[in-house]
Amino acid sequence: MGVADELGAKAVVFPAISTGAYRRPVEGAARIAVRTVREAETSVEKARFDLFDESACEAFAARVGD
Repeated sequence: MGVADELGAKAVVFPAISTGAYRRPVEGAARIAVRTVREAETSVEKARFDLFDESACEAFAARVGD
């Protein structure tokens, strides 16, 4: 988010790295990613997550709704 601020970006997209082909636990990735974006002090207005499949989408959606 810091780099996005330095560049003046208003939107960012984060991939759920390693949760697809490498099968890292998507629930943990969702928890960490959503918390990190929420807690960031930034001027970024929109953050999106690029997800591998429907189950990843469900896990991230559940965390966003917390």
